[in-house]
Amino acid sequence: MSDKISIIPDDTVISKIYFIRNQKVMIDRDLALLYGVETKRLKEQVKRNIDRFPIDFMFVLSKDEFENWRSQIATSNSENMGLRYAPMAFTEHGVLMLSSVLNSEKAIQTNIQIMRIFTKTRQMLSDNSDLRIDFEIMKKKIENQGKNIELVFQYVDELMEKKEITPERKKIGYKK
Repeated sequence: MSDKISIIPDDTVISKIYFIRNQKVMIDRDLALLYGVETKRLKEQVKRNIDRFPIDFMFVLSKDEFENWRSQIATSNSENMGLRYAPMAFTEHGVLMLSSVLNSEKAIQTNIQIMRIFTKTRQMLSDNSDLRIDFEIMKKKIENQGKNIELVFQYVDELMEKKEITPERKKIGYKK
């Protein structure tokens, strides 16, 4: 199969990734929209294949998580945004598993695009982690250098004190 051009702008997909339970997830209604299916149909397929979606692939948002998610998207819609049931949140693995239960061409191509975006974001986080580690190493070196400089000044101060305390010696040699 040839590599097709993105159906959806990457920014649109990225804007649908949320951080819930300390992981990146996508919500059922956003995925349904991206896949071009009704949310109800997506949920039906997941429920029919629930064994493919363990808790680390998909979970249902608690009331608090739902409220927090609503605040993340800053919506002023109705109380429950027209949702009868709590939304399902899909981790990267859950989104990947969706491709096995949703078989439309658009769903497959969209899924490939989402997986690439998850990979890009993971790489960006990894790059940032490497930078953070390098920064910590430099910070420790600077702290050590600061301590070394303090030690040098302390030695200089001690030498200066010894010089002041040391009595002047008698000069040896001929006097004029």
